[in-house]
Amino acid sequence: MSGAVLTPEKVDAGDSAPVVVLRDESVATVVLNRPDKRNVLDLAMRAAIAAAFAELDQDAAIRAIVVTGSSTVFAAGADLNLLVDKGAQEVADMDLGQYWAPVAGCSKPVIAAVSGFALGAGCELAMMCDFIVCDRTARFGQPELSVGIMPGAGGTQRLGRLVGRNVASLMLLTGEPLSGERAFQLGLAADLAADGEALARATALARRAAHMPPRAVKATRGVLRQGLELPLDAALAMENREFLLLFDTADKTEGMRAFLEKRKPAYVGK
Repeated sequence: MSGAVLTPEKVDAGDSAPVVVLRDESVATVVLNRPDKRNVLDLAMRAAIAAAFAELDQDAAIRAIVVTGSSTVFAAGADLNLLVDKGAQEVADMDLGQYWAPVAGCSKPVIAAVSGFALGAGCELAMMCDFIVCDRTARFGQPELSVGIMPGAGGTQRLGRLVGRNVASLMLLTGEPLSGERAFQLGLAADLAADGEALARATALARRAAHMPPRAVKATRGVLRQGLELPLDAALAMENREFLLLFDTADKTEGMRAFLEKRKPAYVGK
């Protein structure tokens, strides 16, 4: 690893693309690049996010992904200009879920680095990731009821699973946001960085994840996500099955030998 942190500030100021992808060896950073519009999630932004994740998921050189916004806003939510005159069938025909599938279904670890506002669909995007790193400037909220609708991309289901029914109800029914510190205390965010350091911390964690054996990473993520939706006995059986399968991988042999020989492992994903 080069050790340098590629930040949104290093994006070319003349680059008008809604999303910019920065690559640093095995870690990619997906930067939401419309801070002047508070990174509003219009169709262009959603399509660019989906395209970036679809490409990175197929890039064998990339083993972990960070998604971030600017120092003042992660993403401020959906573009209401797009939705204000739409009826139910029109919104259904837009198939907004297609844009989130490459994020939620990404086969590689995805970390959200959040500073500033993550509201509505922006909060939902962050919750699609494996975990969130934020700083104290972060504000997480689901204010959809205030404009006559409700969350439609996981804002009720993922939020409730992460913070529990009581806090989710408070946020959803009143629009009350959570501060970065409170989000960390309640488990919505996995780590609380110093102000201005959320991206650096998320990048450091992504590099650690990128050094792990890819087959074992994929198995662990799958068992964790699927197992939480299953009865405990079924989840434990799934865990044991995947555990045993990893004993037939080259990376298992390399990892154990490297540990015993007191050297760094060289994982190849086999």
